Order: sequence, then C-alpha cells, then structure tokens
Amino acid sequence: MKRVAGFLFVLILILPLSVGAESYLIPVGELVGLNLRDNTVTVAAFDDLHGKNARDAGLRIGDKIEAVNGSPIADAQQVRGILEESDGNVELQILRGSKRTTIRLEPEDREGSRVLGVYLRQGISGIGTVTWYDPETGRFGALGHGVSTSKDCLMKITSGNIYPAEVLCAQRGRVGGPGLLKGKALSATPLGTVEQNTPQGIFGTSTHCWEGMALPVGTWEGLHTGKACIRSTVSGGEPREYSVEILKIYPKDRTTGRNFLLKVTDPELIARTGGIVQGMSGSPIIQDGRLIGAVTHVLVNDPTMGYGIFIESMLNAAG
Repeated sequence: MKRVAGFLFVLILILPLSVGAESYLIPVGELVGLNLRDNTVTVAAFDDLHGKNARDAGLRIGDKIEAVNGSPIADAQQVRGILEESDGNVELQILRGSKRTTIRLEPEDREGSRVLGVYLRQGISGIGTVTWYDPETGRFGALGHGVSTSKDCLMKITSGNIYPAEVLCAQRGRVGGPGLLKGKALSATPLGTVEQNTPQGIFGTSTHCWEGMALPVGTWEGLHTGKACIRSTVSGGEPREYSVEILKIYPKDRTTGRNFLLKVTDPELIARTGGIVQGMSGSPIIQDGRLIGAVTHVLVNDPTMGYGIFIESMLNAAG
C-alpha cells in the first residue's frame, strides 16, 4: 500500500476564469518564507536565563496559552500586558494537544519587567513555493494544499505574509522517508499578504512583480499522460524547470489534491534531491506550454513519484 506525505507552503492566486476568454498566469516556482497567524499563542522555546520557573511549573514547548489570570489570550502582546499588571503568581490556562490544564508559576524579572521566561509564537512559519502570479491583478497562489495545525484541521488564519527566501540545502528523499528543503528568509520586508488558506492552497496579493512569460491556463479536458515539467527552486534562489512524466489522470471532481500521478525523470533533480521533497509543494506543472497544476505530495515509498492538483481546482478555490 502506498503512503504519501504532504508538504508545506507556496503562493499565488487568480480571479475566476471568464467564459470565452483564455486566462494567462506566470508560473513562478520560487521559494518564499511564510508566516501565517491565527489567534493562538504557543510556547516555542525556553529562555536560557529566565526559563527555570516555567520549566519547573510544568510548562512545555507546544503548549497553547488560552488565558492568563482568567483573561482570554489572542496574541503575545496581551500576555506581556497582563504580566506587567500582575503581582505574585500567575495562572495560565493551557491547551496541550486535546487536553486543557492550569499551570501556576512566578514570573521572573528581566530588566525590571515580569516575564514567563519563554519565547512565544503566534501562528506558523516556514518556507514554500509560489505556484502562480497574475500580473494584471497582483494576485498569487501557492502550495496546492492548505496549511493545517493538526491532522485534517485547516488553520484559520487572521493574517499572513510571504517573504523573499533562498534554499540553504536539500535533504535527499529516500524510500520510507521524504526529503526536505531547508531555507531561510532574506528580509523582514514582506513580498505580499496571505488572505486565504484553503484545502487547495493559500492565496493573496503581492507587491512583488515576479518576472517571466505568462502561460495560458490549461483545462482538465486538455490534459494527457506523458511528458511535462515542473518549475521549482531546489538550490540558491533561482527557479528552473525539471522534466517529469504524468502517469495517470484522475476524475476532475476529485477533491483530495491528488488529481494526477507524476514521476520525476530529470537526472539533475534526482541527483540533487532524490525526486520530490517537502518544500517543493506548490511547484507549477507545465504541459504543452500551458500551466496545468501544482505539485502537492510525494510517495513515501518512492520519492521520484508524487501527486499534483489541477490548476482549475486552485483557481476555483481562490475565486
């Protein structure tokens, strides 16, 4: 039985297709840094100098702080404000997995301020690949699948941004273990905002004009098995095209994000990454000069093979 692993991150969006008019989009394939925010505040790490009380009280990395002294928490700044106004111990209402618990601890003093001694994270950060960009509207789409906080639980974002990024290294995929792109953001200045997180991808608006030739958007009726290519960034900061073969096309109404099965045939990509790796999710797929979809999954038992989503499915979700 084949097992598959999903990916994380990538961007670009478009307006609904006009009846009788052919739409054109730029296939991007560029790696970006990604930060999606929601109303959760999570313990990301302990401070080396001021984290003892939090550790001893039983706070753990990954704990979500839902309330402090009975006041609901929506962002890290609220935590700091309540600590400054409090005396003595504070009471934290924590969500740990599916269980809720209460932790009491004495904040520590750091340069005259009361602190928990932990680093707090709001939302999710990572890297991903931009699928497409519409130069007429500034809209973009990425990933080809949604970002989840847990299995089958789509993250409900309140805001988000994408940032310029580069690949630091690629961890090769192997049978039984998908590979991974490791990268870093190059600037704190956003390239654009993320406005939607859907099962078919993330979508938003960018102030950055990705260059390249706009291609017509392919339709399901025009797809066929055989040669195609993907556009992706697996080293440095420049995307390039790699050859693949589409092995099987599934029904148009399939909603899992696995709309066609593909196999990497490009010797250079196989030598560098072993095939498809995490971080390539959202890499645009091109066939016969048309943008037809995006990479979404890799087969764990064969990293040269994976799945893609129809571009039409992404555009319908973005609409």
